[in-house]
Amino acid sequence: MNRIFLLSVASLSLIFSSCGDDKKGEKGTKTEGSGGVYIGGIMRLNEVENLKSLVPMSINDIGSYHIAYQVYEGLVKYDPNDLTIVPALASRWEFSADMKEITFHLRPDVKFHDDACFADGKGRTMTAADVKYCFDKLCSQDPANNQFDVTFKDRVLGANEAFESSKGGSVKSVSGVVVANDSTIVLKMASPSSGFLNILAMPGCFIYPKEAVDKYGADMRTKAIGTGPFFVETLKEGEVIIMKKNVNYWGVDEHGNKLPYLDGVKWSFIREKKSEILKFKAGDLDMIYRIPVEMFSEIMGDLSDAKAKKNDFQIITSPALNTNFLGFNLQANPVWAKKEVRQAFNYAIDRNKIAVFTIQGEGTAAEYGMVPYTEAFEKEGYDYKSLKGYKFDPAKAKELLKAAGYPDGKGFPEVTLEINSGGGDRNILVAEVIQSMLKENLNVKVNINTVPLAEHIENAQSGKTDFFRYGWIADYPDPETFLTLFYGKHLPANPQDKSYINIFRYKNERFDSLFAASQVEPDVAKRFALLSQAENVMLEDAPFMPIFYDENFKLEQKGVRNLPENAINFIDLTKAYIIPKEKLK
Repeated sequence: MNRIFLLSVASLSLIFSSCGDDKKGEKGTKTEGSGGVYIGGIMRLNEVENLKSLVPMSINDIGSYHIAYQVYEGLVKYDPNDLTIVPALASRWEFSADMKEITFHLRPDVKFHDDACFADGKGRTMTAADVKYCFDKLCSQDPANNQFDVTFKDRVLGANEAFESSKGGSVKSVSGVVVANDSTIVLKMASPSSGFLNILAMPGCFIYPKEAVDKYGADMRTKAIGTGPFFVETLKEGEVIIMKKNVNYWGVDEHGNKLPYLDGVKWSFIREKKSEILKFKAGDLDMIYRIPVEMFSEIMGDLSDAKAKKNDFQIITSPALNTNFLGFNLQANPVWAKKEVRQAFNYAIDRNKIAVFTIQGEGTAAEYGMVPYTEAFEKEGYDYKSLKGYKFDPAKAKELLKAAGYPDGKGFPEVTLEINSGGGDRNILVAEVIQSMLKENLNVKVNINTVPLAEHIENAQSGKTDFFRYGWIADYPDPETFLTLFYGKHLPANPQDKSYINIFRYKNERFDSLFAASQVEPDVAKRFALLSQAENVMLEDAPFMPIFYDENFKLEQKGVRNLPENAINFIDLTKAYIIPKEKLK
């Protein structure tokens, strides 16, 4: 459940003075619409890492995902309040009796954004042929394609065959993607798959026009043409992205107001969290994520007191489906090939100490495994009680390292932990604590190397780093989205090629068998039971070190509405709006 706290001036006195008259926060005229919403204005948001790519099938970082979701749409999307699947480009759908076919009925009034890629510069109507084109392209080999493995592979009939035959850059037709007519498309599945709607909400399944690909090619990394509520007017990498309202957007709310409510969105790229907070204080940002741990108690103050004092800002917190961990590349360094070494590293760190003191309650100790504890998962059959996670046990850690041939760390080579920059000092603080714990409890030396996020992702996927920090936010609310990271079928045939999903280069036949069985099991409880069994197998092998499960913290200006927090950090600005300052009570 989300928790909203109203921050007091007193608890911010050392960082925030006041918001002044918030001149910049009132850019754009706002008028009251039906139902009490406000139309107009510019939402100002920030990402702490530079844009990586807006090409739908290559999006694998949260910042690009936040931005792209305002420009592109899929057949379905998430309700940002509860993450249920709701209609998007498809107004409705139905499953066949055997659950192996899904028929989608497209909205008749959807147009692509106006753009020079079209002959007359005007966005044309989207049809089922566009969906077919994008899905066929998703199932083709391309250096930019890292979404195939987690979307259509092994799920849609003909997807694997199309991918295999697309070497050299050609795009082949996927037999399981069928255009019935301009407004109807049918997906034929390899097995019953009611959960496939979650997959279709992922960025790899966004729809875009062939004309944009023909005109812009690789430049679609920053040139995004979709059907969404906003279009990109200006993009200066590392500086700013200006989005404007798509006046031809199909959406209308329950009161008859045309969507989106906002006139536009301004994304900045302030990398330092302290600078970001100062921008928020000055009224130049409407919302920011995450508070640097070194400033946490100073900003948060006493929450029980904050609720009783003057209300200046909102702090919204919620559990996140987000696991922070350290990964081993089992193929890149012989030392990580020894299971006892990996297990020793896991037993040698005190996760509770990290959660309480290092990140100061901004997350909880990862005592289960890769899948964060989620009450809904447990109710549906995920057996958390059976999971054999790693408790802090330095004596056992020493025994395991000795069994691996390194008594008291003797002979163990120096290793380097690679982490990514951005988001304040949290990554380096956690890394330094782990570095100290491994030295104290195992007598091993760990060096730390910090690189930009885009380089870090590239290094992990390419195997250029063998010990790395990573964080995984669920693509959809299901344990599968975490455990797919360890599926052996995601490994490339050539070990020298990139491994987009399974960055651990991990393979275990028992895990793969259980995971594969879960993908064709229609009963949710049985499927979740299979997945928890698979996680137990993987935990015994210890291809990674779970550190903590994240907690979402964000600050919002008082007038921000309809920007709900959720477990997968999904942002949909279609219905977001800002109440004028003079209307706030």
